[in-house]
Amino acid sequence: MVEIGKNSVGIVKTKTIRLVEAEHPLELECGKRLAPIEVAYETYGELNETGDNAVLICHALSGNAHVAGVNSPDDKNPGWWDVMVGPGKGIDTNKYFVICSNFLGGCSGTTGPSSINPSTQKPYGLDFPIITIGDMVKIQKLLLDKLGVKKLLAVIGGSIGGMQVLQWAIEYPDFVKAALPVATTTHLGAQSIAFDAVGRNAILGDANFASGQYKSEQGPDRGLAIARMIGHITYLSEQGMREKFGRQLRGADRYSYDFNSEFAVETYLDHQGQSFVERFDANSYLYITKAADYFDLEKDYGTLSKAFANVKSRFLAVSFASDWLYTPAQSEAIVNALAANGKDVSFCNIASSYGHDAFLLETETLGSFISGFLEATHRPGVRSEKEKVKSKNQDTRYKIGDFEQARRTRVDYELIESLIEPNTTVLDIGCGDGELLANLTEDKNIKGEGIELQQDPVLACVNRGLSIIQRDVERGLENYADKSLDYVILSQTVQTLKNPEKVFTELLRVGKKVIVSFPNFAHWRCRAQLFFSGTAPVTKQLPFGWHNSPNIHFLSLKDFDEFCKKLGVKVEKKIPLAKTRFSPVRFAPNLFAEQVIYVTSK
Repeated sequence: MVEIGKNSVGIVKTKTIRLVEAEHPLELECGKRLAPIEVAYETYGELNETGDNAVLICHALSGNAHVAGVNSPDDKNPGWWDVMVGPGKGIDTNKYFVICSNFLGGCSGTTGPSSINPSTQKPYGLDFPIITIGDMVKIQKLLLDKLGVKKLLAVIGGSIGGMQVLQWAIEYPDFVKAALPVATTTHLGAQSIAFDAVGRNAILGDANFASGQYKSEQGPDRGLAIARMIGHITYLSEQGMREKFGRQLRGADRYSYDFNSEFAVETYLDHQGQSFVERFDANSYLYITKAADYFDLEKDYGTLSKAFANVKSRFLAVSFASDWLYTPAQSEAIVNALAANGKDVSFCNIASSYGHDAFLLETETLGSFISGFLEATHRPGVRSEKEKVKSKNQDTRYKIGDFEQARRTRVDYELIESLIEPNTTVLDIGCGDGELLANLTEDKNIKGEGIELQQDPVLACVNRGLSIIQRDVERGLENYADKSLDYVILSQTVQTLKNPEKVFTELLRVGKKVIVSFPNFAHWRCRAQLFFSGTAPVTKQLPFGWHNSPNIHFLSLKDFDEFCKKLGVKVEKKIPLAKTRFSPVRFAPNLFAEQVIYVTSK
């Protein structure tokens, strides 16, 4: 008997409901009709009185409706995302009404190729029609209609589940308030299609496949196991496999000199293949992987920009750094297309060695992002007040490499805020925890976006309900059109850039005005320390030693004046500041100003 913890949803019954009757078949994208259709699903939590707390979870290839809890007191297998779904967890069932269904074509209670074909009274097998991600989503919508769900707070899914999330946001823009596609893509590349094809061929080539009409006691077990082994390799990363297995032998200290599995990684894959055979249907594997291969938003809509043109959801896209199956670049393509359409989109590329499987294993980090995003979307005012109190009572610092990045000084925030007109668009580069953007949103009613390189500040911004993209700005801002923003802010960041000329030129392209602030390395204290002690200066504005400083350029006011002149940039305002005073330094600013704020344009 599995022990049920206090944060578990407990014992949950998988329910089955008929959504499509024989007299009204579903028109599939392939042109064929299918009926009847039954769907297996589970729900957790309660739909509130306003009906605005429903969360739909879409599972991946091998998942099912059983996402959390156990199906009986003797059940040894909690739901496939039990660590994420439950009271107080990332998807909190005390707050949200959570639904998960086995998708169309599956083999865990929903109509699929192992279901009985009413025309033959035998399992469909290969007579089952080809299905698509769009067909899966249509059935999910019918289920929600039956359950009385009028609107989704959020739809969440990883891998193939993430494809369903994208389809939901596009197909039902008024129904979905927030979309969280995790470790997914808008289309599979040739390599991923190739892996799927090899897996399918292993099944089709199994002597027991019997044209899809195999018996459960004598099916294409070997072919399905090989397909799973091939697929599972793509879910891991080289680093993860090296750290977990290396060249370790299993149960021996020397080679056996035969073809039996002897390396630890071999026996691990054998286990994965065998356990998959015990719970999954080979025909479903064929149909689901084909549906993933056919998913291609760019082909369907012409461009990704057109695909996302009419979405209304807030987006949080998440990728994992070591995922080579659905790469971070594929998630960034989603983000870029949404940003180009001016949509509310956030993105984080989570550091992990788990590869594609990280969306199931990095539960603490991913759970923090999902929890913060859901709460900020569901109750934005409440979240804002919490973050405001936290900001006042907590010294926010983030560990970055071997040094801590101190929060910007208040005078920098307040002065920059005073320079920005209400009801404008603002992009904050290197926005940190988003305090400046949050203040501008509240005080000036701006439409703000942030770009930040480090993961922890990105999470802080997500918790504030801000649009934040984790990105190295030195890669450019190609998803922003020329002069598409009223202001771009580069606060206390220019001196940390490898190529400030390239970045500054790009900011001037996308912004009508660019506000730049930086510490003045020519301040008299810096000069004095260098002159009298012969060591690199450390001051309140420059609190780092030479060995752990993020600052790789040492510039003064004069340096930046010459820099602007070289680039043909107009300096509209220059505000040299000493300590925390608002009044600018009038006399010898290059000597007495500790920091400076420029307003520039071109």
